[in-house]
Amino acid sequence: MTTTDMARPVDAGSGRGVSKKGRRDAGRGGLRQAVSATTLLWILACLYGLPVLWFILSSLKPASDLFSYPLTLVPHNPTLSGYLTAWRSANFAQYFINTATVCVITTILTVGASCCTGYALAKYDNKWLKAFFVCILATTMLPGEVMLAPEFLVVRNLGLYNSFTGIILPAVLTATGCFMFRQFFLTVPDELVEAARIDGARELSIFLRIMVPISRPIMLTLAILSFQWRWNDYIWPLLMLNDPNKFTVQIGIQSIVGAQNINWSVLLGASVISMIPLIAIFLVFQRYVMGADINAGLKD
Repeated sequence: MTTTDMARPVDAGSGRGVSKKGRRDAGRGGLRQAVSATTLLWILACLYGLPVLWFILSSLKPASDLFSYPLTLVPHNPTLSGYLTAWRSANFAQYFINTATVCVITTILTVGASCCTGYALAKYDNKWLKAFFVCILATTMLPGEVMLAPEFLVVRNLGLYNSFTGIILPAVLTATGCFMFRQFFLTVPDELVEAARIDGARELSIFLRIMVPISRPIMLTLAILSFQWRWNDYIWPLLMLNDPNKFTVQIGIQSIVGAQNINWSVLLGASVISMIPLIAIFLVFQRYVMGADINAGLKD
């Protein structure tokens, strides 16, 4: 006798129930992952933000309350006397102008030099360029203090001591900037460059009209970092400058500190004042730091 196995009909309602249950389970799993990641980010934000918040709130306390026991986060009698005293006791207007001049010029030159170097290292196949890139990376392994003495001697022998040029030129070339642009240009398809060359574009035109526009996110990122580095730089301007009218913000803050006594309220107020330009620049340009569509203009 021959038997034929018949497929049992599947209940449509049961299938819909399983499907809905699966979607709910998947939704709960995704929600748990999102909540876990969000919670972790909030914890990290609190860990990083609490010292900054304490620092800013402490600048609003009178000097007598800074070391009172028990310590308090919120000032009982907030005052702006530390800010006013800091602004009056130091020539902050001139310090801001000097520092802004150095930072803007250095940032523009750093971004331009790093962009050109990164493009050459990424898109030209030459063994000497590879060796040069290794030498650039090797400079990151040396502490900055090791290079202070030779850099100072070179700048002094060039007659650039006590000048803004002496501060700007050594800071233009950075291994970090070259590495950032090289890694970015490596992700740009070579077909884009080859297509431009077939169309008759020259190398300079390819770089200026194609590579520079699509590297805007990296340019803005490096610009923010470079501006921050130069704004917070203290050791090199301290070695290079001896004219009080050319002091930068960080040297100006250090001049507030007395040899025997430190007015912490004034020092905290001056430090918060020096942070304002950095915060403003980051808030303005952070929305431009985003991914670029490097495949634009290409067809499959």
